[in-house]
This record gives sequence, structure tokens and C-alpha cells, in this order.
Amino acid sequence: MNPLSEDLQSQEQAPKNKDVMGAPRAQKLSGIQKQVLSLYRGFLRTARYKTPENRAHIESLVSAEFRKNSQLIDRKNFLHIEYLLRRGKKQLDQLKTVDSVRLSSSNVELSDTKQQ
Repeated sequence: MNPLSEDLQSQEQAPKNKDVMGAPRAQKLSGIQKQVLSLYRGFLRTARYKTPENRAHIESLVSAEFRKNSQLIDRKNFLHIEYLLRRGKKQLDQLKTVDSVRLSSSNVELSDTKQQ
């Protein structure tokens, strides 16, 4: 058997969730997941234009906020996720203004978000 045919056979026998090189394939993201990641990247991109100390503050605040919401909010609670996306976009627009230095964080009480 030649090496080429052995390689083809091994590719055919590879599990379907792996690519040709054996690395796991990334799952396709939903539209709302793409929006969340885009918003997160937008905050990090905007933070690059601030002073180093403000940049560090913004990056840590954004990271903590996204991480907290990922743990507190049920993935199927689309209304609340869309609300957070709208609020985040407004905060990002504020942060993009030239005279804006800091990012405000407002705590919103989440009474029944986990149960929905």
C-alpha cells in the first residue's frame, strides 16, 4: 500500500467532528453569539486608544462584566441577552467619544433571569 492511499484511508476513518489535521472543529456560532463576541472585540479595540491606565481599567471591567453575565444569564434568555447587547452598544458608543475616559458600570438587578 502506498503512503497516499494510507493517508486517504485514515482521513475517511477520522471522526466527523475533527478536521483533516486532527484538530477539533469549532462549533458554528449563532447570530447572537457573534454579536456578543463582536461587542467584546469592539470594547477591546476601543480601549487601545485610551491611556495605558485607562486601557487596563476598561479591559478588566469589560472582561469581568462579560464573564459575570455569561455565568448569570441563561443562554436561552434571548430577551435579556438582547437587552444587554443594546446597553453594551450604547456604552461602547460612549467610550468611543474622544473626551470619554472611563467606562461606567451600572449594576442591574436580575430577579428572575436564571429561571427563564
